[in-house]
Amino acid sequence: MLQRPDQLDKVEQYRRREARKKASVEARLKAAIQSQLDGVRTGLSQLHNALNDVKDIQQSLIDVNKDWRQSINTIENLKDVKDAVVQHSQLAAAVENLKNIFSVPEIVRETQDHIERGELLQAHRKLMDLECSRDNLMYEQYRMDSKNTHDMNLIHTYFGDMQKLSEELGKQLWMVVQRSLVTVRRDPTLLVSVIRIIEREEKIDRRMLDRKKQTGFIPPGRPKKWKEKMFNILERTVSTRIEGTQADTRESDKMWLVRHLEIIRKYVLDDLLVAKTLLDQCFPPHYDIFNRLLNMYHQALSTRMQELAAEDLEANEIVSLLTWVLNTYKSAEMMGNSELSPEVNVNSLDPLISQDVVDELLSKYMSTLTSNIIGWLRKALETDKKDWIKETEPEADQDGYYQTTLPAIVFQMFEQNLQVAAQINEDLKTKVLLLCVQQMNSFLTRYKDEAQLYKEEHLKNRQYPQCYVQYMIAVINNCQTFKESIISLKRKYLKIEMEDTLSSSHTSMDATLDIIAKEGCSSLLDEVFMDLEPHLNELMTKKWLMGSNAVGTICVTVEDYFNDFAKIKKPYKKTMTVEAHRRVVVEYIRAIMLKRISFKNAEERKEGAERMIKEAEQFRFLFKKLAAGSGEDTEGLCDIIEAIAEVIKLTDPSLLYLEVSTLVSKYPDIRDDHIAALLTVRGDASRDMKQTIIETLDQGQSQANPNYVPIFKEITVPTLTVPKLLK
Repeated sequence: MLQRPDQLDKVEQYRRREARKKASVEARLKAAIQSQLDGVRTGLSQLHNALNDVKDIQQSLIDVNKDWRQSINTIENLKDVKDAVVQHSQLAAAVENLKNIFSVPEIVRETQDHIERGELLQAHRKLMDLECSRDNLMYEQYRMDSKNTHDMNLIHTYFGDMQKLSEELGKQLWMVVQRSLVTVRRDPTLLVSVIRIIEREEKIDRRMLDRKKQTGFIPPGRPKKWKEKMFNILERTVSTRIEGTQADTRESDKMWLVRHLEIIRKYVLDDLLVAKTLLDQCFPPHYDIFNRLLNMYHQALSTRMQELAAEDLEANEIVSLLTWVLNTYKSAEMMGNSELSPEVNVNSLDPLISQDVVDELLSKYMSTLTSNIIGWLRKALETDKKDWIKETEPEADQDGYYQTTLPAIVFQMFEQNLQVAAQINEDLKTKVLLLCVQQMNSFLTRYKDEAQLYKEEHLKNRQYPQCYVQYMIAVINNCQTFKESIISLKRKYLKIEMEDTLSSSHTSMDATLDIIAKEGCSSLLDEVFMDLEPHLNELMTKKWLMGSNAVGTICVTVEDYFNDFAKIKKPYKKTMTVEAHRRVVVEYIRAIMLKRISFKNAEERKEGAERMIKEAEQFRFLFKKLAAGSGEDTEGLCDIIEAIAEVIKLTDPSLLYLEVSTLVSKYPDIRDDHIAALLTVRGDASRDMKQTIIETLDQGQSQANPNYVPIFKEITVPTLTVPKLLK
């Protein structure tokens, strides 16, 4: 504390401070010691008093023990008094119940009257009095001599009618409980009275069970357990109500299950609403009556649904059941009803049937649906085939295109089944769509085969069926309708992420439909060219050169047929027009290559060539008219006829090679036999000239127009037969 010289001035101050601290410490020490001494003094005093008390108690116990030993003999002498006290107690109980004992028959009659009049509370009060009298007498008898069954049976027999009254009253109570949902609306007081009686009996049961634990005695018929019995009766009532809603069978009504489920829905919803709004107020809170009833209904419904699932259900019945179980049950139409919330939480409800049962039903449904779809498609096709042989034309759509009802029937069937599947869940909807597509693939193959058979049967007798052309047009149009319907079905029922699963099937169906349409178009054109055959045979003959009107007839016939073909939908009509144009030109060129005529001089060649050019122009005009609006190039094919005509028309034989080479350069698929036939028709080319031209052309190379579609490869040139060679 003293580190610098100037601190010496504070020495006295430091001394006084330290002195105060020392005095304070000493004072605290003295106070503490004094407090300890006072505590020790008090403790010693209390110990001294306790010792004296113990000595007094010890002496008292000695005195009590001495008195007790002296009074043992006296207690044994009081046994008779004890028995007298017990007998007095029993007699007192008998005297107390004497009035009730003598009035038992009267009370029984009064109680019976109360029950018959429906005065249940009064009846129960009388019954309680009787039971109380009997129970007290039997208890006193039990206390006096528990092994004396004779007296016990005597009391029980005397009160025998009381048990019948209890049972009769119970029947009345259970009738009210069974009709509780009706009673609570008409006479809630009656229901409350029943609950009060049950509660009284529950209290008596508890009291008797407690006495049994203490004494071992319990009256006959106890415990009654009326509360437990009440819930059992409610449970049976709920089960009976659910089962009793089936009013019809499959034999009497095809919609029996739909009706049954709808009645169940209505009844259950109505009952639960009544239970929540009215019944809950008539029962004590600890009964939790609404939740108990909710569980009862849920269990009863689960049992009923499992019973229905185990039956041999049809496909539509399986759908009705699953839709109800998986969707309707938890919807706003039933358990999800806003008036039942928040007491009913649909998310906490267990499934009515297990997932295994659901899967089994779905599997059965898919199997049945597969068989049904196959049958429906077969039947639809058979019906459509019958239409094909009718003597009346098929119907036309709003745009005037011929059609049959087959696509509408097929896709209406698919649509209905998909709508039904969508009611259950997305997974089933996708499975049904895949099934429909799969069966559609098989169906289209059969459709193709039937269309081919239709054509073959017609070729046996071209007069039958009368409307063959019109119905073949309808078949072709159906292909386009099928395509559009498939796309519409996919767009409506298939999720985008699932499209890949159907891409291959869709491609396959489109390919099959294109084949059907192509074969249909081909058969129609065959029909045209069978009618044209006599006129085609006139081409490039002497008769033709003399002025035959074969081409005019051909054009009129084609145009007439195409008036009917106007009823073909655009994609296929366009194909028909192009193919008809090509086949007419091919047949015309084939007529040239058949060498039916050989021009004798330049005049005939000129006349024939000009006729060919004129007829090419007729064809061009015709197909330009038929292809109006299609955007097709109708010029190129007829140009081939004109190019051949130019070769025939040539007057200077020395330029023949040049003209032929020009022809070959334009149409590189032209073969040597075609050139030879063309020169033969021309009539002025010697064998050596033909050989020279052909050999020279073989050495040259021609370049085809990239837009040129080979046509000469379809045309064969007839070879000379042996008789002709001999000539």
